[in-house]
Amino acid sequence: MLEVGSIAPDFSVPNQDDIEISFRDIKGKWIVLYFYPRDLTPGCIIQACDFTAQEELFDDLDAFILGVSADTPSKHRSFIEKKDLSITLLSDEDKSMCEAYGVWQLKKFMGKENMGIVRTTFIINPEGKIAAVWNKVSVRKKDRKTKEETLHVDDVRETLKQLQNN
Repeated sequence: MLEVGSIAPDFSVPNQDDIEISFRDIKGKWIVLYFYPRDLTPGCIIQACDFTAQEELFDDLDAFILGVSADTPSKHRSFIEKKDLSITLLSDEDKSMCEAYGVWQLKKFMGKENMGIVRTTFIINPEGKIAAVWNKVSVRKKDRKTKEETLHVDDVRETLKQLQNN
């Protein structure tokens, strides 16, 4: 797993429109790069919709949001159309990007083990270094005492603001 201060690995993968997106072409901006297991599954829908709902706020922070899964570009297009998403989704079918970022891992679910994408979010600074990492992300959490729900996207946005002000 990559840590804060690590150089972000290069990538060149297609987006939902089969247009190749390369790290070298977007380096120089703040990047919110989030990895998720699969299109059109409950947690992934919530996460993509939350980032879409706040995309303008991230734009105001000069940050580019990229979601990554191993789904095909056509599956991403379907996801975007069905959920009215405006963020960019990247297709890492061969999982090389997932492996480079350390998110392709052995997972346990209902007593079974298999390889899969561990939901992870990175903030990459304009110099191309990892500025923040969230591992094993819960897209929404409820505080046990207050019963208030916190959104992962809010935490990412606030952290980005703090990083930009340092």
